[in-house]
Amino acid sequence: MKIVTISPEQFDRYAKTHRYRNYYQTSVYGNTMIKFGFNVHFLGITDDSNTLIGASLIIYKEVFMGHKIAYAPHGMLFNYENPNQVKELAEKLKKILGKQGFMLLKIDPYIPATIRDHEGNIMNFNNQINLITANLESAGFIHQGKTLFFEGEKPRWEALVLLNKDIRTIFNSFDKRTRHKIRKAANSGIECYKEPSKNINILYNFIKRKSPKPIEFYRELISNYGDDAEVYYAKINTEIYVINSRRAYEREMEKNDQIAEKIQDINTSPKLKNGLLNKKMESDKLLNTYKNNMVQATELLKQYPEGVVVAGAIVIKYDDSAFLYMEGFDSKYSNLNPSYLLKWRMIDDYNKEHLKYLNLNAIVGEFERRNKFSGLNEMKLGFNSIITEYIGEFDIILNNFTYNLYKSLGKNK
Repeated sequence: MKIVTISPEQFDRYAKTHRYRNYYQTSVYGNTMIKFGFNVHFLGITDDSNTLIGASLIIYKEVFMGHKIAYAPHGMLFNYENPNQVKELAEKLKKILGKQGFMLLKIDPYIPATIRDHEGNIMNFNNQINLITANLESAGFIHQGKTLFFEGEKPRWEALVLLNKDIRTIFNSFDKRTRHKIRKAANSGIECYKEPSKNINILYNFIKRKSPKPIEFYRELISNYGDDAEVYYAKINTEIYVINSRRAYEREMEKNDQIAEKIQDINTSPKLKNGLLNKKMESDKLLNTYKNNMVQATELLKQYPEGVVVAGAIVIKYDDSAFLYMEGFDSKYSNLNPSYLLKWRMIDDYNKEHLKYLNLNAIVGEFERRNKFSGLNEMKLGFNSIITEYIGEFDIILNNFTYNLYKSLGKNK
């Protein structure tokens, strides 16, 4: 086995057919990272006949006295089921990269450990996952654990919406609350569209608080992925919002009056009256909501007669699937549920394109206890998503002396 440098073209040819392929392990992603302070290297792993048996994009920076820490985003692309090959790989990495000033290499192969339903119940278990983990650990890779939250470089849990059924069946499979929120968004005048120019100025205002990346990063990413990158927006049609809000209020007012008349009717039995009183209270609440919506809609129409954008997302298409790379929304309009309708628009679009699935990106692996990410899970899993749990991160120390010195000085924090 040899570790060699290969060209981006060689790497892409190998990577696109590998079973652990993903859009992070592409020269396109590498080119994006080059523009933002990272160095990029394409490693090839060859057998004795110089045939590629593995490869990886690694990105790295000098962090300490000329020494480097590297990361293979959702790599390396390699067969980890052969313990001898994994051991030899570790030895070669230490020998080659260690001499080149690398202290540590982090990998997180795109290997599914389990497939689960939207409630977190295991549907499928990778029978090789324990063997792969044992092989890596035996070779000197340090597993960072079966993390549940966002402890790693990339999420270990993702939610995917399968697109292999007709669109009506897909919609009817959603959680009742999710269907309600999609309809509510549409009735509130939310309209979703693809941005032809792929301009992300508005979207960046929604996402800059949750990501340290500058707007130039997203522009570069979209430019590099070309036709495989798409930008979606959700916009309030303020005129429709006013019309629909008034219509909803008037309908509920008529219903409320009818309930009140029945309550006042002397022929109404006490038992029926109690039920009507409960309905009246529910109707009163709805009236208040619809009234507030009318006020909001009227003000918005004055302010934004042409409408106002309230949510957006970047999607990357890869390997006949779509991946929600980043999304954001204006929290002032969260009551209108624009993110729900935006995802539904994507699902509809990509179903028509006959893609395999829409990956809604990160969720957390805690399905029993409430936590600060429970809302995130409920929103994404409400689309009847399946959950993919990945193997997680492994570190391999390439130069013990330098890395231990680096740690002892607190530089790794």
